Amino acid sequence: MKITVIGAGGVGGYFGARLAAAGCDVTFVARGAHLQAMQQQGLQVNSPLGALYLPQVKAVDSVAKAADATLFIVAVKLWDTAGVAAQLQPVVSGDVGVLSLQNSVQKDDILREYLPAANVMGGVSYIAASIASPGVIHHGGSLQKLAFGEYDGHISPRAEKFRDACQQAGIEHELSDDITRLIWEKFVFLVGLSGNTSLFRTTIGPIRNDAEKRRLLLQTMEEVVAVARAKGIKLRDNFAEKLLAFTDTLPANMPSSMKTDLERGHRLELPWLSGAVVDMGRALGIATAANSRIVTELTPFVNGN
Repeated sequence: MKITVIGAGGVGGYFGARLAAAGCDVTFVARGAHLQAMQQQGLQVNSPLGALYLPQVKAVDSVAKAADATLFIVAVKLWDTAGVAAQLQPVVSGDVGVLSLQNSVQKDDILREYLPAANVMGGVSYIAASIASPGVIHHGGSLQKLAFGEYDGHISPRAEKFRDACQQAGIEHELSDDITRLIWEKFVFLVGLSGNTSLFRTTIGPIRNDAEKRRLLLQTMEEVVAVARAKGIKLRDNFAEKLLAFTDTLPANMPSSMKTDLERGHRLELPWLSGAVVDMGRALGIATAANSRIVTELTPFVNGN
């Protein structure tokens, strides 16, 4: 496959590097010092699953310079989605796929404002990865999985080709006929993790081990489940409780990317996470007290330093 990865941070850099190492024709769209390092020194991935070094990678500074892809993977921060979609608009046609791995249930709605719905695929990434330094990606833990599929549930040739590419690259993957549900399932967990680790400025361990904080974590996720079900998403019974039990299996020092951004003084994805839950809850008449607290206390930091 000819793949353009837009955003070469932790998610895009890791999965793009694995695909390139397996023989896929991958071009990265990046910027700043990270782009310069990739162009001059290649891309390094440090991972418990094995280090990977690509001494030469294709890396450019705009979508227009990598416009001939058969699959575009979108892995930028959520506030950049509309800008990326506008750049994709003149180059996406035919059966070209656009697969967002971003952390939101609204990401593909934004893409569809600019692109034909038939070109937008649903996707979810499961990984803890970040840029350690320009040209270097750090992968924490052994989890590295992609789930993807067409929104209408049919198994398309382009999805099958990407499945084959993931298999060749050693990426754990799931070709789903119900990708909307998987996106919402991750969203429930992510809103809980990002909101509470950022609110309390700590990792998941101290939150799950403190009775009051644990209750707030559960309530945060229960509110997302209530919103999802009101929107017709069929989540499993006791889904929030099962996710809470899942957090007990995670490394105690696991943070969230939003907590890391908060500590570094970077812009936060809060409006697309807990903020989105509050907005959707208000429109649906669903109380979202826990997420509202998170939004209220973190809003002063939402634009970074």
